[in-house]
Amino acid sequence: MGYKPHGSIDLHIHSTASDGTLTPAEIVAHACSLGLAAIAITDHDTVDGVHQILKNGSPQDIHFLSGVELSTAPPPEFPCQGSLHLLGYGFRYDDSDLAGQLHTLQDARRNRNPKIIAKLQALGIDITVEELEAPGAKRQTGRPHIAKLLVEKGVAASFDEAFDRFLGNGKPAYVDKYRVECHHAIRLIRQAGGIAVLAHPALIHPTRPWALEDLLSVLQTAGLQGLEVYYPEHSEAQTRHFLALARRHGMIATGGTDFHGAIKPGIEMGCADGTFMVPFNVYEALLRQL
Repeated sequence: MGYKPHGSIDLHIHSTASDGTLTPAEIVAHACSLGLAAIAITDHDTVDGVHQILKNGSPQDIHFLSGVELSTAPPPEFPCQGSLHLLGYGFRYDDSDLAGQLHTLQDARRNRNPKIIAKLQALGIDITVEELEAPGAKRQTGRPHIAKLLVEKGVAASFDEAFDRFLGNGKPAYVDKYRVECHHAIRLIRQAGGIAVLAHPALIHPTRPWALEDLLSVLQTAGLQGLEVYYPEHSEAQTRHFLALARRHGMIATGGTDFHGAIKPGIEMGCADGTFMVPFNVYEALLRQL
């Protein structure tokens, strides 16, 4: 085996099973070529990518952890813009209760797309649902795929512009989505034998003042076990602050790049812009907890 006992890892990666541009197999091959020691595929609301990797047995040259990223509704006392994102790690990916919730979330995503397309059409944009669905593609489509289509059609100059002008929260083609209640999502991950982690805390935008530490205390009571401390969009000061919070609450500090491939140019797997690294002991801490 080519397992590396040390080195950098990436525990936040998206594949073509959700809104990434590399297939799960391409992700494993690319991670090995980069010399990464461990990875987790954490697609949005689906474990299809994990299934694709594990159907032929675990990868032989890299540590691989089952993962998922769930869009959840925050507790009522902690309102924020959009979703709270929860990462699940090391769970039984064929757990029936978790699988049922994932199917509900995927159906909600599919039902959202025609509503977004209808709003874009009402703005005079020539776009159809059929164009969004690639023939024969086994993927769940969403706003990133719509943004890519808008760029291809010349409606927007870039992925970011498509969100800023049309698809972002509060923009003309925005449609809100179903979110599983966060306490329930944590329970599902835990009951499936996994570890529940609050993703990229710096990207949580409260709609009224409240402290992240208070939110962590409430979610920890519900079973939250970790905090994504290491993330490319966290400043050094934020990383130190989140690490202190995780330690104070006895939580696991996790991390990853949120790699999406070509959809997020400049974010390379394992190193982001070249200055980012998640140490192997983060993976070891997850294994000890599991």
